[in-house]
Amino acid sequence: MKLSKAVIAIGLVVALIATMCACSKKSNSNSTTASTSTSAAEIETALNLANNENQEWTYDSNADAWILSIVTAVTNPEIEDRQGVSVCVPGAYIKGIDTDGDGSADVTAENASDAVKGSLVIDYDAKVTSTNGQVYTASTCPVILNTGAAGYGSSTNTTAATTYAKEGYINVACGNRGKQDTATDSDGNEYYTGDAPLCLVDQKNATRFVKYNILLGNLPGSVDYFVSTGGSGGGAHATMFAATSNNSDFYDYEIEAGAVGVYKNDDGSYSTSVTIDGKEYEISDGAWGCVAYSAITSLYEADMAMAFEYFLDADYDFGSEFKAKLAELLAEEYKNYINEQNLTVDESKVNLDINSDGDTKDTIKLTIEYDKEKYPETNGYGGTYLDFYLAEFISNLQWYIDSLDYSENWTWFDADGNALSDSEVASMTTADKAQAFLEGRYTKGSSANSDMQGGPGGNGAPPSGEAPSGNPPSDNGGTPPDMSGNATVNENSSGDSMEVGTPDAGSTQSSSGSTDSANYSNFDEMLEAYQKDIAEIQQGDKYGNNIVNLYNPLNYIGNEDTDNPTWTRILMGASEGDMSMFSSLNLQIAWLNAGVDSVIEWQWDGGHVPSEILGDSLALYVDTMYGKYVDGAVEITKAEATKQTENGDSSEASGTDITSWVNYKDGKVSFSLADAASYRTAGASKAVPGFDVIDYGQEDYVFGSSTADARHWDEHLLKVLEENKDTLSELFNK
Repeated sequence: MKLSKAVIAIGLVVALIATMCACSKKSNSNSTTASTSTSAAEIETALNLANNENQEWTYDSNADAWILSIVTAVTNPEIEDRQGVSVCVPGAYIKGIDTDGDGSADVTAENASDAVKGSLVIDYDAKVTSTNGQVYTASTCPVILNTGAAGYGSSTNTTAATTYAKEGYINVACGNRGKQDTATDSDGNEYYTGDAPLCLVDQKNATRFVKYNILLGNLPGSVDYFVSTGGSGGGAHATMFAATSNNSDFYDYEIEAGAVGVYKNDDGSYSTSVTIDGKEYEISDGAWGCVAYSAITSLYEADMAMAFEYFLDADYDFGSEFKAKLAELLAEEYKNYINEQNLTVDESKVNLDINSDGDTKDTIKLTIEYDKEKYPETNGYGGTYLDFYLAEFISNLQWYIDSLDYSENWTWFDADGNALSDSEVASMTTADKAQAFLEGRYTKGSSANSDMQGGPGGNGAPPSGEAPSGNPPSDNGGTPPDMSGNATVNENSSGDSMEVGTPDAGSTQSSSGSTDSANYSNFDEMLEAYQKDIAEIQQGDKYGNNIVNLYNPLNYIGNEDTDNPTWTRILMGASEGDMSMFSSLNLQIAWLNAGVDSVIEWQWDGGHVPSEILGDSLALYVDTMYGKYVDGAVEITKAEATKQTENGDSSEASGTDITSWVNYKDGKVSFSLADAASYRTAGASKAVPGFDVIDYGQEDYVFGSSTADARHWDEHLLKVLEENKDTLSELFNK
């Protein structure tokens, strides 16, 4: 449900905007911090929900949950429709709504009808037991922050979904500014806004708002257990939110918007505390955990990582000599880039025998080798980094076939194509199902959790502010989804329409056609555009920051100025074409080496923003991590599968026999790096590498202007273009 501006709570805010702006300009003075303290007090007064006469609560009897109307998250919003916040609170934690300010519940769940203005009366003694058996109270429960930003674009404010009320979580929905947003200045002139890092900043500001009101007692929840989650661009922001937790590089942007709990002192330093009843409390804008679906980050390395992944397939047809050559050059650039990082991984932390010595006790130095004779099947590339990549792929297929007992309503067939009887299905072992799966003798039924379709959105919807792009996970066993190269218009949960996905054939990110670019007539024209755009970004924004660097989570994971999350989980569709698997691999490596419990899952046949399948869910993972890291919490284990006793009703198998390249022996699967590369390129055909892979049309840091779809920003790609100008210019648009 989307509310009109009339109900967005801005009453106290409007009166303070002029004061906030004036105070924010004093940061370079050498006076005392008294003026900053006054500014902080005014912000804290304005953003205290108890002072907001326009806050409304609606009771959902089906979900037993109270939902807050959209309220402003900051005191100086640039675009009010993009900088609001709403929360959904489990009914068990709420005695009712105080409508007259006396502290008692005047409206309760029993007599609630329409939306009612007032404040929550919280029951801190009540307990909720989640569907997995974890126990929470109003002061200990996790808070789920849904990060939008589809395609790095804006998300309109929406009311929070009731998805997690039954689990005992607080659910938060927030808007955010993004590329293609416009605003109007004081002279009535329209200007573009939403450049990085504003999507992320608005999510950080919403977090500060919610944490502040938890501390005040206006909202239930624990400030210590915030979990960021989203899909695609939202998955990127969920990841970046966790990776940049409370890093001061983002404070100036938060302060500009009038966020609570972050202020600039007169000596140029920052304060990140609020004052409540004379006592100071620190407020972080970061996360305890993260569940990201198809995280389209880090874009910094996306072009060369995707090109490298395609180039590993020696049989891949790039469509033009230019694209093929540029992919080859970018692959070499990626090799050099990775080898300069001095990466290592502890086998015990990923539970993988990367060096195949029979144990998981070693710390492996991760490098890429090039030897055309040694690795002919992968265009000359091999090494321990790729051994790790392959081990992850194999382990994810292994998990899939080991989890087939959780499949629901599948139809299983014998070798002659006949559907099995109910009794035959009931007697199938996990190994029997694994063999049938590998041979393609099945048609899938529903195995996804109903509240996780497309990611962790509300009531079966995609994540807040995000719609699934690309195609859903494949049902054909071994053949990945058919992802077109055409642009698609998606709607986010707010009903906003925007173009995401790749441009039409003939443009720079097309997956079909032999034209290298429909936008530039020659190589020199294209190169000049790259040089100009990247030079502009390197000059820095108004705070002197390179916005590309701000949006590279690898710059912040383990940084001494970052509060690392406790755990992270990134789920990618193994058949998706929106991002290279190497990007999630690199994030895991960085987090593990920073001491974070980090897991990546590459879902077999999963498309872009895959659903949770085979008994897994966001709630199961959050409850498990809570049991693992919170003293006194319940240790959670995955419930046993309900054995299928009735066969499905499909008339013929739709799976694909993949036994020609997947080996299965003694319950273990294996395949080669060349096989993995071929599988990836067959599914990841949405964007063709070799030119602007994620740099043009979909995910980006900036919108650019009314005539340019996006500014170029990839320094690695520019380096390759400049160093190989003579070779590439002869092939361009040939």
